[in-house]
Amino acid sequence: MARRSRTIRRAKVLPDAKYQSVTVETFINKIMNRGKKSTAEKVIYGAFDMMTEKGSKDPVTDMELAIKNVTPQVKVKSRRVGGANYQVPVEVPPAIGLSLALRWLIDSARSRSGKSMAEKLAAELSDAAKGQGNAVKKREDTHKMAEANRAFAHYRW
Repeated sequence: MARRSRTIRRAKVLPDAKYQSVTVETFINKIMNRGKKSTAEKVIYGAFDMMTEKGSKDPVTDMELAIKNVTPQVKVKSRRVGGANYQVPVEVPPAIGLSLALRWLIDSARSRSGKSMAEKLAAELSDAAKGQGNAVKKREDTHKMAEANRAFAHYRW
């Protein structure tokens, strides 16, 4: 029997005001710190403006491509079987994959060197859209770990 009940999803996220995209609004909510939504919007929209200046035709499609390149398909989960812990590869549901991708993009943008968060985020998004950058590396490392532990896939339940 499960130790906890299923999670209840909250109400749908409304699209953002400027681009009418639900993904952009989720990104704004994820980057928001201490409830300062206007600051998070300035960071995201500033990053989009910088991406447009650097030659991006549509920054929203570039962001969605970056998210697609960073979203993991599998991850490892620790399972205790017979006194030993195994790293068992499990598939990632789409909602959790999106959350992980956004978190990895934000963390790798924050760890970059640069002046403002908007500049760092623009650089990380454009790198991830090209299939480079720390967030894409994190996804590849996760996939490699899952591939290395494929022998324990039968412990999945």
